[in-house]
Amino acid sequence: MYSSGLFLLIFITCQMPGSQSQECVSRQEVQSTLRHVHKLLSAHETSFLQSVRSLRKKLDLLHNNTIKHGSNINAGKNSTPICLPPNPPANGRMLGQVFKVGHEVHFLCNPGFQLSGPETRECLDSLRWSGEEPTCQRIDAGAHNNPTTSIPTSTSPSSPPSVSVRPSRCIEFQDSMHCTCEQGYSISRQDRSLCTDIDECELFRMTQAGRLCLHMCMNTAGSYYCQCPTGYSISKDNRGCQDIDECETAAHNCTKDQVCVNTFGGHRCMVVECPRFRNASYIKTSPLQCERNPCVQGNKACLKAPLSISFHFMSVVSNMSTPRVLFRVSAARVLGDALRFGLLGSRGAGHFTLQRSSRQSGELLLVEPVQGPATLEAEVEMSELERRTLLGRYVTKVTLFVSPYSF
Repeated sequence: MYSSGLFLLIFITCQMPGSQSQECVSRQEVQSTLRHVHKLLSAHETSFLQSVRSLRKKLDLLHNNTIKHGSNINAGKNSTPICLPPNPPANGRMLGQVFKVGHEVHFLCNPGFQLSGPETRECLDSLRWSGEEPTCQRIDAGAHNNPTTSIPTSTSPSSPPSVSVRPSRCIEFQDSMHCTCEQGYSISRQDRSLCTDIDECELFRMTQAGRLCLHMCMNTAGSYYCQCPTGYSISKDNRGCQDIDECETAAHNCTKDQVCVNTFGGHRCMVVECPRFRNASYIKTSPLQCERNPCVQGNKACLKAPLSISFHFMSVVSNMSTPRVLFRVSAARVLGDALRFGLLGSRGAGHFTLQRSSRQSGELLLVEPVQGPATLEAEVEMSELERRTLLGRYVTKVTLFVSPYSF
């Protein structure tokens, strides 16, 4: 439209009378001028349209913000009532930005100060905060020496105490708020500005089979650690438990006359004494063995007494799978033509059995699982015969210590 008007104006000007010195421009010059004018007008039109679009976006944004602000005001009037924001303690701070009924805020003190009063306050239906207003009191350097002062030993002026609630890190992206937490924390369901500690011990127990720790899981702020019972040390993976051998490390209280026996989670100090038989006497030939003195000729009661009595102590875990071979009795050499194995008395009845493993050996088996802690005893007898005549008896007294744990 603009180019045609301009062409008409130039054409008319060319034909005006009285312009003796003016010459008409050529057709090519007119077309070149029109193209230049067209480009100029197009550039102006594009710039104008961009300005209009930018202005329209700003107007829309202002309109939306006005609507949001109005809806927030209406929502505040019509939704859950809110409490007045509580005052953070001096030398401390408050965590939480939601003050609706049923929501909580948390209080922390700066390093060198200790919180006095509730750590958490809740907005009640009465639109008042629960509990008293907390304060932060300076920690006295000499307070640890005062027995009447109650200060956690893990708290020091140089490092703030671990807490289960921390502020989240939030950024605004594409008209929405995105909040993240440190490792070991998750966004609070009540207030996205807060991060609450993840109880790994409870989470693992609820979502996966087995246990996070072999014995006991202790939750901490942002993490956890495993604990072992007395008599055990934590393994290299920080999850398992290893028995401490008090006998090997000399961490026992046994006397020289006692035998130190390591058990799972502890130890026993055992006194080994030679038994007494009628018309027979014994002498201790080693810490765990007694041998019979020679019998008087013709003393049949002495000849029936065991030639030797050995003592054997064993430690096992609770509820160990069965059947399980515990102990093997063997003859170094056989003088007679037969060996016979058996259990003496009623000790260990229902828990043990004896089976022949070869011509010269027998095995003591645990046939029933045992729930610890428990102590079981059994006496294994090996008899040597010659044409069914007893040549000698050998007795092994086995004592089994069952741990209260399954590890």
